[in-house]
Order: sequence, then C-alpha cells, then structure tokens
Amino acid sequence: MSHVPHELAEEFPADTDKIHALNQSDSHFSKLTEQYHTVNRDIHRIETNVTPADEGYEKQLRRQRLSLKDQIAVYLTKS
Repeated sequence: MSHVPHELAEEFPADTDKIHALNQSDSHFSKLTEQYHTVNRDIHRIETNVTPADEGYEKQLRRQRLSLKDQIAVYLTKS
C-alpha cells in the first residue's frame, strides 16, 4: 500500500498550467478537482492510520478517486 498522496500536479505534471487555468475559468472542472482532492486526502489519512476505516470503505474511496481522475483526464484532453 502506498502512503504517497496522489496530487493532481503529480498525476498530470505536463498539465499543471492547464489545471490551474481551468480551475479559474470552469466551475464544473473546479468541482471535479475539489472532489478529487477531498477523496485523495481521505485516502491518505486512512493509509497513514490517522483516520481508521474498514477495507471496503477504503476501496470505495479508491474507486471514486480513480473515476474522478478519469473525468479530469478526459477534460484535460478536450481542452
């Protein structure tokens, strides 16, 4: 299990400027990235044993993070 946060700048290093610009100009994209950061931080807190959670809940959060990441990737490709 990885204890490294999956920040968007690390996931999409070539698109950091585009992510920043879209966050400023597109409310839907901004909501996606906000949700991603929230879920990502929750997962990191579980991985580092700051917040206790059962395995099923952690898997659900990981699936949600992956879905959000996929939506963000599609958005970045179209922009």
